[in-house]
Amino acid sequence: MKPRTKTSPQAPEVQHSRPAKPETRPYDAAQSLADILEVATVEFAEKGLGGARVDEIARLTRASKRMIYYHFDSKEALYLAVLERAFQSQARSEEELQLDDLQPDQALRTLVGFSFDYHQRNAMFVRLIMNENARNGEMFAQSDFIRRMNLSVKDRVRGIYDDGVKTGVFRSGINPVDLRMSIAALCFYPVSNRHTFSLLFENDMESPAAIAARREFVIEMIMRFVTKP
Repeated sequence: MKPRTKTSPQAPEVQHSRPAKPETRPYDAAQSLADILEVATVEFAEKGLGGARVDEIARLTRASKRMIYYHFDSKEALYLAVLERAFQSQARSEEELQLDDLQPDQALRTLVGFSFDYHQRNAMFVRLIMNENARNGEMFAQSDFIRRMNLSVKDRVRGIYDDGVKTGVFRSGINPVDLRMSIAALCFYPVSNRHTFSLLFENDMESPAAIAARREFVIEMIMRFVTKP
């Protein structure tokens, strides 16, 4: 009689699981648009409309040119969108000051200080304006959006000035548009010409102390000009 052989237990069936697919995030059109505009702002500010390249914007945003042209019909349309975004950002930041809650002299002082700080923090904004002026404002003139937004900017200065005249704080006879231009010029120049001016007059315009001193100088200059003696 042959010995009974032991049978080994049946090995469990090996389950071959498929590797997990990497998680894919849904396409965020709003974020993609914001990223494109952010990179395009720097590209246009540094190189102007003529020198900027959509290929470079696509590379820096890891987007395809096709995707950029999905959002914008042309490089010119992208450039105009960058300009509109820049002015919208400034206007919205100014609205947050809530100047209507302040007395006219304090409102004007706050507005001038804000304008100075905004230009200092946003050198790309200054460069965009410089580049567009070099083009005689050709693209700027095509934007009804910017013109509409600027109405609130003009009305804000006019309102502050008119209130100051009515309360006897400001002297009369000043054109609010001229006042706005003077504020813009005094805040714009320390950014647009800081390198050449610093070299010509051996004056460091970028140190915190120099910026703070210039800020107070600009505010005081405007207030002394407008305030009734």
